[in-house]
Amino acid sequence: MKITKVSGNCIKLIEHYECSGDVGRYLTAYKCPAGVWTIGIGTTVYPNGTKVKPGDKCTVEQAFEYLRHDLTQAEEDVCQAAKVQLTQQQFDALVSFTYNLGGLSLKGSTLLKKVNANPNDPTIEAEFNKWVYANKVKLPGLVKRRKAEAWLYFHGINNFNF
Repeated sequence: MKITKVSGNCIKLIEHYECSGDVGRYLTAYKCPAGVWTIGIGTTVYPNGTKVKPGDKCTVEQAFEYLRHDLTQAEEDVCQAAKVQLTQQQFDALVSFTYNLGGLSLKGSTLLKKVNANPNDPTIEAEFNKWVYANKVKLPGLVKRRKAEAWLYFHGINNFNF
């Protein structure tokens, strides 16, 4: 059966890296390390299509509602791009990656090509680890996130000790 929805592991991973696991600290719009206005758990565009702007506020409940909405697109992107059967852990890791970088980044990546050729290829880990730059600057948070995504992909559990 084709996996089309993320598990709690994916949500925890995204929450950990988008808001340090404490969404309450991110209920007012802020600029992420890439300079994009963001709110809650990594939301940059509200469900109605409006971009997040300075001064915006939300509740914890709204932050999770926005996340669930945003995840729908990332799940669809992974479902369309992956031509092979994925395990839940592989799907979760790829959705986290896509949530952070967007569907176009996944679709044009060597990561996806390797997944589609052989989802168990150990060199896939190195492909995750290439995506650690924002505005040509290597960000320590992205290095840790990509390692955590690769860990989830291959081991099926979250590991935030990178």
